[in-house]
Formats: sequence, C-alpha cells, structure tokens
Amino acid sequence: MKKKIMALFMALSMVGFVSAIDVNDNLAIQGFVDGSYNHTDIDDGGNNDSQSLGIDEVEVDFLFNAGGVSAELHLDNDNGDDGEQDRNFDIEQVHMSYTLENGLSVTLGRFGSALGLEREDPGGLYTYSRAYGGADGDDFNLGNVDAANNVQEGLRVGYSSDVFGLTASFVNEDENSGALEDDDLDLEVAISYTGIENLTLGGGIYIDNGPNTVADPETDVVNIHAAYTAGKALVGLEYTEVDKNDEENEGYLFLVDYDVSDKLGVALRYSSNESGAGNDEYDKITIAPNYAITESLGAILEYSDIDSANDVNSDLIALELTFTF
Repeated sequence: MKKKIMALFMALSMVGFVSAIDVNDNLAIQGFVDGSYNHTDIDDGGNNDSQSLGIDEVEVDFLFNAGGVSAELHLDNDNGDDGEQDRNFDIEQVHMSYTLENGLSVTLGRFGSALGLEREDPGGLYTYSRAYGGADGDDFNLGNVDAANNVQEGLRVGYSSDVFGLTASFVNEDENSGALEDDDLDLEVAISYTGIENLTLGGGIYIDNGPNTVADPETDVVNIHAAYTAGKALVGLEYTEVDKNDEENEGYLFLVDYDVSDKLGVALRYSSNESGAGNDEYDKITIAPNYAITESLGAILEYSDIDSANDVNSDLIALELTFTF
C-alpha cells in the first residue's frame, strides 16, 4: 500500500523507481507477476456473463546506468486486446537517457505517456480495474502502457527540480512504425508541481498531427490531475478532455484511498467518460480493499458497478494478487 503511494507520487513528479534489485553498479532489475480471478455479470437480457482465472501479466525491467547515461528495457507478456494470454515476452518500453547536472535530460526510445493519474502497471494502482471503459476507454486511460496507442516512440526532453518537472515529447504518430511520415510528429507536454506540502499537481497536453482519417483520426488530449494526502487518506482527482473525430469528449475520476492500518487500505473511486456525441457513456463506482500480505505481495478485492452505453448495467467482482520485486 505504501509502495503504491510512492509509485503514484514518483509517477506524477516523473522521477525514479520505488525499488529495484541491484545486480551490480551498472544494472538493477525490477518487475512483477500479476494474477487474478474476475467475474462480470452483465444485465443485458442475454447470456454474456464472463469470468477468468489466471496470470494477467508478467514484467521484468532491466535498469542500466553507466558513464552518466541510463537506460531501461521493459519486457512483458500482457494480455492482448483479444484477452488471450501472450506467452512470448515483448518489448513494452526501451529507452536511454542522459541527464545533465542542471536538471535537464534527454531521452530517446519507446516510453509511456507522462500524463494521467493512474500510472503504468498494476503495482501502481489502488484498484484491479482502470477507471475508464467503453469503446473509447483507452483514450482516457492515458497511463496504461499495455493499451493500444498508449506507447510513444521518439525523443523526450525534460527538466526537473526539487518541486517542478517538465517534459516535452516529440514522437511518431504510429509508435510501431519507427518512421516519420508526412506531418506525423506528435507533441506531448507534461508538467508537475510538488511545492505545496502533501499536494502534487500535474497535467499537460497531447497534440496529434496525424492524417485525421476515419481509420486514424486526430486525438488531441488535455489532462489535469492532482493528489493530496491528509493523514491516512489520499485523495486523487483527474479531468481529461479528448478531441477526437471533431468531437469534444470528456472523462473524470475521483479517488480516495484510506489506510486503515499499515497493511490494510480501502480505495473508493468514481469515474465517468463520454464519447461519440454522448452515444457512449460509461460510469463506474468502485470499492477496493487492498491488503499487503508481505512487503512484496499485495492483494486487492474489487467490486465495481458499471453503467455503460444503452443503459446496460454490469457488476464486476475481482480478486487480484501482485508480487513485485
């Protein structure tokens, strides 16, 4: 639970790692194994209920540091969009960075977005599921690097101080192509501020300079988020506006996580996103007790009530175990 708070703050301020295993002076390794049971009861008059049990994702990250240059290689076998388990490890992220003494840094490679309150992997989440869903849910789940189009490939320039962080990313419109075509150089700018005690502010924009076709529409994003700690409680807020297909779509979430003890916490989240001129609405209420079984093994029990398009209601019950190293 404490690791998740640290992961959230580090992600928002765009610095460092929570923990890693040092192999030698130049190499460290971290990662996780994530598995779950989930059951979804869909109230649509049909027989569309679903359930699954198994390993959801395995990831191993190699962290290199030599001669003032750092590099990361993230290998994982996350489930694909079709829900089938990928038994082969793929390169989720790979990038190298050079940081100057004045706080400036340059990163080249494949990396995740610096926007969004819910960050990359299960070890950094308070819940089993992510906040947003529906046909365009991935447009709002900005920090989910396992979603299609949420990994960028290009150049990121950053600056960080004790209380302020800024990054500007110049990336390929298609992160899988490895080449620039026409005006396909997209721009993401992200900022963070931690100068007020117990408060972290973040946000930014993503400007898509793609061809704006039906198959590849422009998707420009504005994101604002904040996290505040008050005693044993952490409060998170987020608002995201997505301009896609010449329509302004929006999503927002409100999250509270309360530490009952050093091991037990309870997360409560309300989230909503709307796309397609109001034809795809998705509202979600989640309650998720989380328990630290050991320093490295955590459990989350989640219940979510979901209202989606055409007034279809569904209930999700899930139990997740995540081992981090």
